[in-house]
Amino acid sequence: MEQWEAGYPVVPIHPNAVKACRPRYSAAGGKNDLGDAYLLADVLRTDGHRFRPLEPASDEIKALRALVRTRDDLVAQRLATANQLRAVLESFWPGAAQLFYQVDSPIALTFLRRYPTPGSAAHLGEKRMASFLRSQGYPGRKSAAEMLMRLRAAAAGRTGPLEERSLGKLVLALSRVLEALLEQVAVLTSHIEDQMDSLADGTLLMSLPRAGKLNAAQILVEIGDVRQRLTSADQLAAEAGVAPVTRQSGKSRSVVFRWACNHRLRRAITTWADNSRHASKGAASIYAAARARGRRHPHAIRIVARAWVRVLWKMWTTRTLYNAEQHTSARLLSQSA
Repeated sequence: MEQWEAGYPVVPIHPNAVKACRPRYSAAGGKNDLGDAYLLADVLRTDGHRFRPLEPASDEIKALRALVRTRDDLVAQRLATANQLRAVLESFWPGAAQLFYQVDSPIALTFLRRYPTPGSAAHLGEKRMASFLRSQGYPGRKSAAEMLMRLRAAAAGRTGPLEERSLGKLVLALSRVLEALLEQVAVLTSHIEDQMDSLADGTLLMSLPRAGKLNAAQILVEIGDVRQRLTSADQLAAEAGVAPVTRQSGKSRSVVFRWACNHRLRRAITTWADNSRHASKGAASIYAAARARGRRHPHAIRIVARAWVRVLWKMWTTRTLYNAEQHTSARLLSQSA
């Protein structure tokens, strides 16, 4: 993207389109950089009307995009590190991995920092456990006695003293990494929410049912604020990966899953579509109908998302807040049910 930043126009062309054009210039199937440069230039000369020059998003959207994508990456790292910590615990101390609902929750990490090995928790009694739970603000769904029973009823690991000591150091290291990740995710989340409150497009997307601030930000940074980039709701659905690909030739016709799309946008829109069915009767009806037809949950959610995309695109192009009673595009969802 250095050429774009230097002020040169950039026209994105999908690699599949380049591959499909190669037989027009060489029957032998040869490939080299000089030939590809000529191919791209000639395709742009003859079919330039089919491609749109890349237009930069506003500085506000680019700033928000950096925060949102980095936060998403940190969340993925947190999940991977939590799985690694759980695997280490289950290898020598399964009870600690099962003590709390999430191994990367603040209370679980505090417990592991204080008791990283079975030996360090050997003298943990009911009073000490009750004191620990109170200090961490545990809501009290289980008593200290029940927590101790869960801890000690789990299978015991078969490790020697030296291995247990080494594994305890791993538990401490991974716990500290998770604490740092949780802290920074919270910081970035706060920055994202503050920026969403100051953006007109942020207010627009947050008006959607169950979109929230964070999920709305994930959708906004992938759509951007260049309205002319997406010319129809179908194009937005294709980019978001919630519309299937139809292949037809003669009497043969097949509809397959769309792999080529903006995967971050698909993840954001399907997450919102899944949440929306708990606040929108139209979305819930579409989901129930899809499930009744035998569709699996992910497929049914994509069907709901496809219906929402028509509403989203209309709101985005007209800059109109969502209103289930007055907005014309909002009624499209009910009509789809």
